[in-house]
Parts: sequence; structure tokens; C-alpha cells
Amino acid sequence: MTKILIVSEIQNGAIREATYELVAIAQSMGGEISSLVVGGDAASDAEQMSQKGGGTVYVANDAALANYNQDAYYAAVNAAVDAVGPDLVLFSHTSAGWDVAPRIAAKLDAGIVTDCFGIAEEGGNFSFSRRIFNGKMEQKVVSSGGPVVATVQAGAVDAFDGSSEGSVTELSVTIGDTRTTFIENKSPEAQGVDLTKSDVIIAGGRSVGSPEKFEEVINPLAGILGGAVGASRPVVDAGWLPHECQVGSTGQIVAPKLYIAAGISGAIQHTAGMKGSNFIIAINKDADAPIFEVADLGVVGDLFEVVPALTKALEAAKG
Repeated sequence: MTKILIVSEIQNGAIREATYELVAIAQSMGGEISSLVVGGDAASDAEQMSQKGGGTVYVANDAALANYNQDAYYAAVNAAVDAVGPDLVLFSHTSAGWDVAPRIAAKLDAGIVTDCFGIAEEGGNFSFSRRIFNGKMEQKVVSSGGPVVATVQAGAVDAFDGSSEGSVTELSVTIGDTRTTFIENKSPEAQGVDLTKSDVIIAGGRSVGSPEKFEEVINPLAGILGGAVGASRPVVDAGWLPHECQVGSTGQIVAPKLYIAAGISGAIQHTAGMKGSNFIIAINKDADAPIFEVADLGVVGDLFEVVPALTKALEAAKG
């Protein structure tokens, strides 16, 4: 039976949503699932993980693991790998994940596939789907035996929301001296909704013209739909919206139920961040704009006419 080890992450005192997306992938593949939870005092998080699809959960409690440190984190993952003997090790494609995953792959003499959006078993091997050339093409990578380490895009799949009967086991970890010391954690002040968790995103491009036009045209549509406001990189570079609103390969990777792109041409850097959306509506007066290639519904027209009309129609429909 295939053995899968999920390496969880804790953020702001709770297991990250991206970890439960790894659980969803592991559950879809079947096999024997184990998880690792680390922290200064992670017992309650480990118990939660065991009840939400984590299988056999190994918990590593140590003061050195209270905040991320590559050497300490690696020691914990290494101990879990020794305990489980996994065929597949799953990390989220986050700063911590891509920092430690290569070291684990080297330790196992294993293959590594990064930034995946889909994983499946195929003929006794693992098949990984990932995007290349800034999302312009999709690549399929198939393993040829031996263990594999993979990092998975946050938001690539829906998080596991079921329940399970797992177990929690204390994991003995020898950390020793570390080459780095944690000083402090600085987070930017939250200025809006987390795009990765939004079901509806209304994104505007440079054609919107100014931050005032976002307020007048884009924000009302987002409000009536209960959605979040996103943007292309030129908008953020111009200082019209903060960086957390940027969608694309250098911003947020999102997969909402509905994505409306208004005045966005569709450069591959932007489409790489939103092409996984369930339904895409593009509004652009250029009929040849690349955004229409990924859209489910395209409207060729002036966004300053189409978007307000759509907002007005939705307001009327809602009474």
C-alpha cells in the first residue's frame, strides 16, 4: 500500500488551509496516510489534524520549533520520514515548503517535483501536473520508482472538509545546534480579503485608469456579488492597490468559483495565477486580447459601460 506523508504548516496559531488541501490530495489517492505537525506546543493542532484526514499524526513539540527554522524543521521532517518510510512526501508550495523539500529529497535520494496542481497514481507510479512557462503550458511528470517529494500550489484543490478517526503519536526529534536564530516575524498589515479564500473575485487591469475608477466601477460589482477585488501587476506597480490584491505568477495564485477580469489583456503572468478558476468572465474592448483564450465567457466591450450595467442588473435582480 502506498505510504504518503503530509508535512503540515501552522500559521497564526492554526494549521494552514493549504495543509488540508494536501490532505484532500492524499485522501483522493488512498493509501496509508501519515502527517507531521510541529510546533512549540502543537498537541491540540495534531489532534485536530488526526480528526480531519491526517491519518497517523506525528507531533514534534520543541521550543526550537515554535517558529520556523530550516535546520529544526528539517530535523523534524527527517524524523517523520524515518518513522513512516513514505513513498510520497507532500509539502505546500510555500516559503517553508520549498525551503525544506529539496533537503528531504536529497536525504531520500528521491525525485522532487515542485509547484504541482494535481497528483495521481498511474500504473504503479505517481503522475504530477504542473504549469510551466508562466502557466502558458501544462506539464505532466511521471515518476519511475522510488520515493518522490512534491510541493503543491496553495489553492490548487479544495481543502478536505470531512472527518476521520486518526491517531496522534509523539515524535522524538534531535535538533541540536542550528545555523540560524529566529528574531521576529513581521507580517504586513491586512488591508482586505484573502484572495486565495474568495469564492468570487472581480479583477481590474490598467485600463481601469485610476484608483478612483476602481472605487467607482470595480468595487460596486464586487460588493453586490460579495466578492473580493483583485488586480493585474501594472495596477499594483502603479500603487493603485496593495500587493495582496495582485493576481498572477508574481502575486496570488487563485481558484475562485467566479473570476471576472475587467480591462485585463491577459498576459501569461496574470493568467498563470487565475486560469484554475471554475468560471472566468472576461470584459475587454479588444476582441483579440489573450484573456479571451482562457475565458468561459467573453464580452467585447467598454468596461466602463459593461461593468456598471452588470452591477445595475444584479442590484435589480436582488430587489
